[in-house]
Amino acid sequence: MTGEDTNRPVHGTASGDAYVALPPTAVDAVMSGPTRLVVAWPGFDPPRTAAALAAAIPMTGVPVWRVYLDLPGRSPGGLGSGAILESESIEAYGAAVRNAAERLPAALDEIRGDLGLPDGPVALAGFSAGAAAALLAVARGAVPVSAAALVAPVVAPSRAARAVEKRSGRDRAWSDRAAALADELDLGSLAAGIAGRDVPTLLISGGKDRVVPPREITALRDELRRHGASAVEAATFRMGHALAAEPGTEARPPITEAVRVDGVLTDWFRDHLARGPASPSATLEDVPQVHVPQVHVPQAEARQVDVPQADVPQVEASREVVALGDTQPVDPRHGSWAPGGQDAAEARTGAGVGHGS
Repeated sequence: MTGEDTNRPVHGTASGDAYVALPPTAVDAVMSGPTRLVVAWPGFDPPRTAAALAAAIPMTGVPVWRVYLDLPGRSPGGLGSGAILESESIEAYGAAVRNAAERLPAALDEIRGDLGLPDGPVALAGFSAGAAAALLAVARGAVPVSAAALVAPVVAPSRAARAVEKRSGRDRAWSDRAAALADELDLGSLAAGIAGRDVPTLLISGGKDRVVPPREITALRDELRRHGASAVEAATFRMGHALAAEPGTEARPPITEAVRVDGVLTDWFRDHLARGPASPSATLEDVPQVHVPQVHVPQAEARQVDVPQADVPQVEASREVVALGDTQPVDPRHGSWAPGGQDAAEARTGAGVGHGS
């Protein structure tokens, strides 16, 4: 990869799965340690692909590479649909989560080779099934993980299925293999292994999520703390499960819920992976050298646009989050990614994520 390419998204495959890598273009922070990239997986619900997740939560203000990696395999339906009551769906879910965690070391080798990055710890992120894969990777310890932020991780596939049974009036038709797989991927049963890695962890839930209710996220947080995890935080937003509109397979402008989550993930990863503006004594190795092209706007086309102020609902806090106030001024750290690699500054809402007692 040449120096001219370092400010553009990189598309590739790693261990057979497609990825989109967004370069570190933050202008007000530099990386503060050996972590050079965040790897994030999408879910079985929107956003369902690497490209869709990159558009939904680009985390532009995080001064490291953000690599969005497809899950190995797709589900015949979302986890909140009747498909989860069939063995085919839960087996596809289990295979995707397990294979994602297992393939991570090899995928990282290929991604680092493509991007010209050195070995070192990695930060992990994920949504829904992808968040479960990230926590499974932490538990297994196959790679060193410096931080992990998970949005609506599927804590227990069997409880997600039970909720669909109650709504639909149908019984699940799982094989013995499917039921055993669901039990194996119950994150509560993996809490000791996850906590033992002592990785700073952020858990985000949706107050209106019918796939992973917020009580499951707070229960997982409490279980991790009970097993000795010293840096686990939780946040709850007024949102459902999805972070993108259906079908959630293409890169689209982010929905309101995604914008909100992107702001919190950006701030959290900056706290753990970055420091403020570089000092005069910073070395070239410390400061990513990114070429930012200048854009010329013809005089005839220049005009002022009045942007209406959105009525942003407040965040529901799970004892650890400061409620959102009014819409904040434009923050240049937070942008939305679109195909072609352009980062556009957007007005963002902020939420302070505090440490639990």
